[in-house]
Amino acid sequence: MAELDRWQEAGEVATLWWRDDDAVSPTERLHRLLSIASGVPISLAVIPAAVEHGFAEWLAEYRAAHNADIAVLQHGWRHLSHSGAGKKSEFPAARPSADVASDLSAGRTRLSEFFGTWALPVLVPPWNRFDEGFLLLLLSSGLTGISRALPRRGPRPAPGVIEGNVHIDLVAWKAGRRFIGEEAALCGLVGHLRARRRKVVNAEEPTGILTHHLLLDEETDVFLGQLIAISTTHPAARWLGAAEIFAPAPLVPP
Repeated sequence: MAELDRWQEAGEVATLWWRDDDAVSPTERLHRLLSIASGVPISLAVIPAAVEHGFAEWLAEYRAAHNADIAVLQHGWRHLSHSGAGKKSEFPAARPSADVASDLSAGRTRLSEFFGTWALPVLVPPWNRFDEGFLLLLLSSGLTGISRALPRRGPRPAPGVIEGNVHIDLVAWKAGRRFIGEEAALCGLVGHLRARRRKVVNAEEPTGILTHHLLLDEETDVFLGQLIAISTTHPAARWLGAAEIFAPAPLVPP
């Protein structure tokens, strides 16, 4: 990939990360996705209210058997829209703050009970929508990170909260829910990397790839395999795990 060569010429390393949404149970498609990742860190956005008993044990066994870097993020609470006729959102502006706080806390508690310390305190709001007015509720609900879509304005949308977004969704939602195609995928990937290198967007935000394992097809598999093969052998590319992206900033002595 020529864009990675430009990063190398500049003496910089392009960071990448991978988020997969809607996990609730061990399925053949999820196993296939994890197999494709093969050593690349991956973050699973798990729906707390729908997570099945036995999923945590299955995932723990997979991690141990394959030495896999897998993190669990909080995909809302029920993945249920409360926006009426508007764009789908589990956390639209019209919802009472008390209800939002209750859902956030319930989701955090449930995932912690299931997955322990590798359920990171990071919210992935369904449909990537979360009203800005609720950001201050994250900390009080035990959450210190948020992941949405499109380039972030800055690393901290609210005090104590770290944002790390995704930038390329590989699903063509309005065209059969298939792979968006190699050209579109590369355009999105290279476009964000180039914008970072040129400081047009926040240069420190890792470039995020978004998948939905339930909608994987062979073309997506091939693209991901090629992307991993190129990026893991290029000296100017590095994949990050969610624990690194959303790690609390070190305290600065007064």
